[in-house]
Amino acid sequence: MTATTLLERKSISVSDFRCTAVPGDKPFAEQHSRYSISYVRKGSFGLHCRGKFSELVAGSVLIGHPGDEYTCTHEHVCGDECLSFFLAPELVEAIGDSQIPWQIGSAPPLPELVVLGELAQSAADGSSDIGLDEIGQVLASRFVEVVSGKPRKQGPDAARDRRRAVETALWIDAHSHRPITLEDAADQAGISPFHFLRLFSDVLGVTPHQYLLRSRLRHAARRLADDDSPVTDIAYDVGFADLSNFVRTFGRAAGASPLKFRQASRGDRKIFQERLALH
Repeated sequence: MTATTLLERKSISVSDFRCTAVPGDKPFAEQHSRYSISYVRKGSFGLHCRGKFSELVAGSVLIGHPGDEYTCTHEHVCGDECLSFFLAPELVEAIGDSQIPWQIGSAPPLPELVVLGELAQSAADGSSDIGLDEIGQVLASRFVEVVSGKPRKQGPDAARDRRRAVETALWIDAHSHRPITLEDAADQAGISPFHFLRLFSDVLGVTPHQYLLRSRLRHAARRLADDDSPVTDIAYDVGFADLSNFVRTFGRAAGASPLKFRQASRGDRKIFQERLALH
């Protein structure tokens, strides 16, 4: 088993697990130390937990409850790959006060979860602009809703809550050149990360991470059009951690590389005309 930590936050962490066990390997008992939801993206394995046995395949989820013992078996195929989200007790309590959903051991491939699981994998691969901590909270919340049968509550309508979301968006935009986590923004709003994510998304229609990324893109576009600073300097100045990520993200958004976008801003209309012609 190899494990790679992809994200570490106070309320949630994310890891990539790749198991190489083969049929015939002797299974052994393990114990969940934290609340977790693991999306099986490839392979399969058997699961003994709480006196029952389940077969997990791609699209299934393994559910962790602190203190529960479980045993994984590989009788049919070689190994599996999982994207795992580990949740702090405070986050689990914010999602819902019932422990029952977290004690089921596993869930089969459910349409409400597989689409979010694939979005989470896209975020882990860097192909989506939603944050891994954000999609992890959404996945966990949706899991609890589906298992418990309790529909999500309506979004905020109080003027105070809407103002809180807007004011935090303005703060994110003003500080977008700095590293900002979901927890940083939630602290600024004065509420828990889980409730802040829902509030912000309901009021503004994008997640905090999406807004942060788009704010950086907006500032980068203005810089590319207005001055002659090197693209690398602009990427770092607006908050991107590395040049390749900036070039890829900007190109996906603009339909042109930063250099070509700059050329178009200086009068080379042919760049965008060619782009439109392709569509």
